Amino acid sequence: MGRRTLIVMDNNSVVFTLTPLNLTANNRLTIFALTCMCYCVIWMANVTIIVTIIVNKNLHEPMYIFLCNLCINGLYGTAGFYPKFLQALLSSTHVISYAGCMLQGFVLHSSSCADLSLLLLMAFDRYVAICHPLNYNSVMTKEKVGIFVFLAWFVPIHLVLIGSITTALPRLCGSHIPRIYCINLMVGKLACTASVATVIVPAFNYTIYFFHFVFILFSYGSLIKNCLKSHENRNKFMQTCLPHVICLFIFIFSAGLDLLYIRYGNTNLSQSVKNFMAIAYILIPPITHPLIYGMKLTQIRKSIVQFFLK
Repeated sequence: MGRRTLIVMDNNSVVFTLTPLNLTANNRLTIFALTCMCYCVIWMANVTIIVTIIVNKNLHEPMYIFLCNLCINGLYGTAGFYPKFLQALLSSTHVISYAGCMLQGFVLHSSSCADLSLLLLMAFDRYVAICHPLNYNSVMTKEKVGIFVFLAWFVPIHLVLIGSITTALPRLCGSHIPRIYCINLMVGKLACTASVATVIVPAFNYTIYFFHFVFILFSYGSLIKNCLKSHENRNKFMQTCLPHVICLFIFIFSAGLDLLYIRYGNTNLSQSVKNFMAIAYILIPPITHPLIYGMKLTQIRKSIVQFFLK
């Protein structure tokens, strides 16, 4: 009966129920305080890097411009999860409106895709700088860097927007999403009828970002191969590329946990483990990216220290 009711309802009137948090009053307050603290740390760390790069003209170079955008994207992505999750911690029910669910899914998907696009740019920048240093200034001009940054934002937002539209079109026959936040895949599974577009569009998007990932691996593979031949290049790699490689592995680890959750989310794992797997890429990269770059990149570290010592 419930399925028939949902079929005749307009999608905009659907209210999704998410995975219940099942917390006691004391636990809710504790988790709320920890989540609030975590969100504040994310804001402080990312804003510090962003402001440092914007204020210091010596950091107006491609590598730091890409890093600045990576931190902006970290704030953008976490804004799609933390405010709603904090609200849920103060409520007895864990629900979200149809519009809110689609918006949350769009923000989280586009943020993770933009992360990979920006990591691709950073890998390309280091590849040109170390493997083709004589061509660096002609390849990484201000105009080209501006175009690269624009595409790093436009392509994921455009692709995810198309994916969100195709997900939103079919009529729904359910309203429960077995996660603590919305993603397009779970909404698509609630559709009454299968749609070719909901298969083709995600497959196309996955293919685009699979090639992103392949190019990143190719870039760092070429860098490592090149660095083995030269002591000077090894030093450059350790100073400027190591943070990129660490952040790339953190991104792969975090995204991998989420993919494992999607694949094995119905197994007998505890709900706490499942929730951690689901939020790993929202929690870990936005904190670790600015901290790693802030500690490992000498110019960033010096600029931050000088700022606080003034």
